[in-house]
Amino acid sequence: MKQLSIIIVNYNVCHFLEQALISVSKAISRLDVEVFVVDNNSADGSVEMVKTKFPFVNLIVNEQNVGFSKANNQAIAQATGEYILLLNPDTVIEIDTLEKCIHFMNDHPQGGGLGVKMIDGKGDFLAESKRGFPTPWVAFYKIFGLAKLFPKSRKFGHYHLGYLDKNESHEVEVLSGAFMVLRKSVIDKIGALDEDYFMYGEDIDLSYRIIRAGYKNYYFSDTRIIHYKGESTKKTSINYVFIFYKAMIIFAQKHFTSKNTSVFTALIYLAIYFRAFIAVSNRILEKVLPVLFDSTLIFASLASLFYFKDNGPVAGEAIYSVVYKQIIPLFTVVWTLSLFFNGAYKSTATAGRLLRSFVFGTFIIASISYFIDEYRYSKTFLLEGSLLSMSIVFLFRSIIHWIKNGSFDLGENKNKKIVIVGSYRECERIDQLLLETNYNLNVLGFITTGNKEDVKGKYLGFTKQLQNIVSMYKVDEIIFCSKDLPANSIIEWMTQIDNTKVDFKIVPEESNIIIGSNSKNRRGDFYTLNINLNIIEEKNIQNKRILDVCVSLIFIFTYPVILWLIEKPRQFFLNTIQVLTGKKSWVGFTNTQQINLPQIKRGIINPTYYLEKSNRIPTSNIQEINLSYARDYNPYMDLVLIAKSFKYLGS
Repeated sequence: MKQLSIIIVNYNVCHFLEQALISVSKAISRLDVEVFVVDNNSADGSVEMVKTKFPFVNLIVNEQNVGFSKANNQAIAQATGEYILLLNPDTVIEIDTLEKCIHFMNDHPQGGGLGVKMIDGKGDFLAESKRGFPTPWVAFYKIFGLAKLFPKSRKFGHYHLGYLDKNESHEVEVLSGAFMVLRKSVIDKIGALDEDYFMYGEDIDLSYRIIRAGYKNYYFSDTRIIHYKGESTKKTSINYVFIFYKAMIIFAQKHFTSKNTSVFTALIYLAIYFRAFIAVSNRILEKVLPVLFDSTLIFASLASLFYFKDNGPVAGEAIYSVVYKQIIPLFTVVWTLSLFFNGAYKSTATAGRLLRSFVFGTFIIASISYFIDEYRYSKTFLLEGSLLSMSIVFLFRSIIHWIKNGSFDLGENKNKKIVIVGSYRECERIDQLLLETNYNLNVLGFITTGNKEDVKGKYLGFTKQLQNIVSMYKVDEIIFCSKDLPANSIIEWMTQIDNTKVDFKIVPEESNIIIGSNSKNRRGDFYTLNINLNIIEEKNIQNKRILDVCVSLIFIFTYPVILWLIEKPRQFFLNTIQVLTGKKSWVGFTNTQQINLPQIKRGIINPTYYLEKSNRIPTSNIQEINLSYARDYNPYMDLVLIAKSFKYLGS
């Protein structure tokens, strides 16, 4: 019998999985452990990565996404460990985490399950490290915000047990499925995960059954893990709301009395629609409010200019009416639309983009006024209004940006101050990779692990001086090299350094991927930085989608003609509909050999398709061609590939 069986269920988080397995491989060196990875039909090269880099892993490959519970149960059925660890792929464990957990469980034979202290990618404690059961009243307090208002209250804060010290070990009710150590003998007695739960809720259900069987669950504070929470699902999305709260209904129907179940179910459905309404409202407000705000500023600027420059009503009632009812609204609408279509409402919008938007809008207005007499008022008013409106919008945006970010510079931080921490050689490797990217980053220097021979070049100091250096240089981001730094040290720094001012990233050993998170709730802030890959740039993602739609529309309108030129014309039409609706793209990667490639939509064809059809490419070159396509991508490449593989578009 093994000491421990580690089970990781993976779905399309290849780079996070790689980092998790690296941390696991370092933590099992002195233990008798078996590791399982169950892949739920990932399309991002996860399976190939595990086979290539971690041959010691027992890999179970599913041909469809069977869900979290069923996938774990597949590995549990094969596990031989005295203990079982359910571990999320978006985690990093300390080098002694497993040893400490096994020792604690050995000392507490009544323990059925164990969870640990979890932090997110910013170094903040994750409250779900310790939780209570979602009884009807506990659920009510959480759903309607009382738990958040009174987190330390034993009554209102029971869901996250906020009244228990996070720095001390405690007996708790619910463990997190992100890291859950289970005694195998207990699982054999009470059963594995309930497969009625596709995602979420299965950890609560299992925790409940452990306690009901007479065992205890523990929160263990003497070790920590990083959990990049939210990588799989936006916690604020409507989809998450429905999946999570419906899982709570399954739990209630299974374990509560019929009376409590009906009350709980009513609460849950109320919560679903309440949270869904909030989620939709937030999304609408996030999109609409900035547009309304700019429109108001532009209208007010133009109205003020006309009133004080042309004396408002004194200029004549007819002119006054035309200007306020037609001219100013027209200018406002055109400039607002110009801001929108020029990307001025993206988080990366710069002053240059604002200028371009107003110039473009002014040109359109001038064109309209040239052809339509009713809107021809004053060229001077147009130019002055454009300058005034642009200045006001720029001023208010700068103020808002300063309030949020502490600087007046719009857009991304173009001079982000970064330090790299690790051995000098590894720091140099990462520095070179960053130089090859399209990102404008300012690498201040290296903080090394303490060798005197590293005092050269970009050396700033040793790791023991890290906090002082970060403070002195006002560092914006720290990149840790996990090859040289134990996870214990990285996690300690993340919890000690002021994370309101500093972001953290980690480079897995022997990897070209930089992984990090700046938020615990929004998936958009979780990213893997693929070095110098054009295909993941926002503008290219948008251009690729636009190209897909345009090509699909052309194919639909010309279908009666081109169906005679295509193999399998019926499937070609179905492919066109799938691309048009966004389910697929005309060009994607091959279904194999996708190591270290970003996840994009599955393609009808791929960069090697026409070569494969003509037997002109060896399998060994497929990965190289895919990487070249990702690195150098532009929409013209897709057009060329579509043209060359035209007759195969019905495959």
